[in-house]
Amino acid sequence: MESLILFLLVIVLLFIGLPVGISLGLSSILFIAFFSHDSLSSVAISLFGVGQHYTLLAIPFFIIASSYMSTGGVAKRLINFAIASVGHFRGGLAMASVLACMMFAALSGSSPATVVAIGTIAIAGMVQVGYSKDFAAGIIANAGTLGILIPPSIVMVVYAASVNVSVGRMFLAGVIPGLIAGGMLMLAIYVVARIKNLPAEEWKGFSHIVKGGKEAGWGLFLVVIIMGGIYGGVFTPTEAAVVAAVYSMFIALFVYRDMGPLKGKTWTNDEDAPHARVGFNGMVYGVSFFLVWEIMSFFAFASSETVTGGDRALWGAIMSVIIAIFYVYKRSSKLEESVGACLAAGTPIWGRNLSMMLRGFFPSLFGEESRKVMLEGTKTTVMLMFIIANALLFAHTLSAERIPQAITEWMLDVGFNWFTFLIAVNILLLIGGQFMEPSGLLVIVAPIVFPIAMELGVDPIHLGIIMVVNMEIGMITPPIGLNLFVTSSITGMSLARVVKAAMPFVLVLMVFLIMVTYIPALSTALPYSIMGPEIIQ
Repeated sequence: MESLILFLLVIVLLFIGLPVGISLGLSSILFIAFFSHDSLSSVAISLFGVGQHYTLLAIPFFIIASSYMSTGGVAKRLINFAIASVGHFRGGLAMASVLACMMFAALSGSSPATVVAIGTIAIAGMVQVGYSKDFAAGIIANAGTLGILIPPSIVMVVYAASVNVSVGRMFLAGVIPGLIAGGMLMLAIYVVARIKNLPAEEWKGFSHIVKGGKEAGWGLFLVVIIMGGIYGGVFTPTEAAVVAAVYSMFIALFVYRDMGPLKGKTWTNDEDAPHARVGFNGMVYGVSFFLVWEIMSFFAFASSETVTGGDRALWGAIMSVIIAIFYVYKRSSKLEESVGACLAAGTPIWGRNLSMMLRGFFPSLFGEESRKVMLEGTKTTVMLMFIIANALLFAHTLSAERIPQAITEWMLDVGFNWFTFLIAVNILLLIGGQFMEPSGLLVIVAPIVFPIAMELGVDPIHLGIIMVVNMEIGMITPPIGLNLFVTSSITGMSLARVVKAAMPFVLVLMVFLIMVTYIPALSTALPYSIMGPEIIQ
């Protein structure tokens, strides 16, 4: 009976209009004060513990990385690369939008950030070439949900912290389902495109794909750094988040130069001689290969006792020089200049750019645009961590009252098995996802369903992916579907119109949810082949 009072308090506070975080925290405090034998000191301990939770420390850094990637021109470069890759199919621009969302999801870990970054550009582009605005908005609203399924994912970090499972395994578990979900959306678009005779982009050859890949390469390399660093044993997921934040800031400010004092300043000028540009580009390829080689070889040979850092640097330097000379040789033959002359003429361009970067280093880090990005990232972090802190307090209250154990015993007594249990979990999360923010809902529900799942033999990583996919669908179902509001904001469409546009593709995700729920290998094959099974103590 007392447990029902706790849930009733939350529902009443939500219905009178209090924010989710306050509703969860206040209901927990009132329940502990008047109905529970637990001490009020547990409230302070629980809230203080959030700030000390090592896994949750990854969240603010992933948010900062997402903020820099969203503000910079990474999204535009990803869209151009996606169009070059799949744009020539019928409905190719829409399919490219989904592919761009998949790639940006691997950089941001956030669904709303994916919708804003990709949708702002892609929806206008689709409408311009003949797609209906509703169709374009429906695609972006659904594809944006991949931001929490394709790693790195903030929601996966929250789940891992809630039930004490491996973040690394969760990230790996999201790879195959994320690719399948994106592929299913693209297949649905292709079928609709064939029926409605939607336009296809002109095929411009593989050279266009290579060019798009080079432009987007520095952004996409963030995925390699995060995943390679974690699974190469170089750093933990929390440390990977810090590296991601620093790397994103550097790329946005100094490489792509889409913000800050260097904004609009290209690496080469019109006044630079053609052979100087060739020499500079050759050195860029050489230096880029050396940096990539050093990072990748460090991941591969960090624990090796036979391969030293000096060996790796020497191999990388030799290969880099060969690449630079080969590039310049191929290009200089058309300019009737020697390799040495091209490299010598390109050196001043390097000096000019390095000088600009040094002079603009601190103004870039502390400039107006960087401060704005940090402020927005801080606001998002405070909002999310406030919800998580109060949700963890609520989960502590549930645990102190042994509510999860009581529910487990009841479900086992009435004859639930793993199959029917997962149906119940999906229904619960689909309903809850319509009214609550994903991270807060996960922190509440995960500690309740987790012990039941373990009793019934459900894999903990598989359960986590099921919950994340449910959160995906919750973000595009009214009345509180966050992606619906974001899409409505960037398109100027009414919320009802966005909901109607998104619903046909929600059915695709529902089919995908059934697949993920009852084919555990989709979630567990990759993480367990690399890291082994999750052991629950």
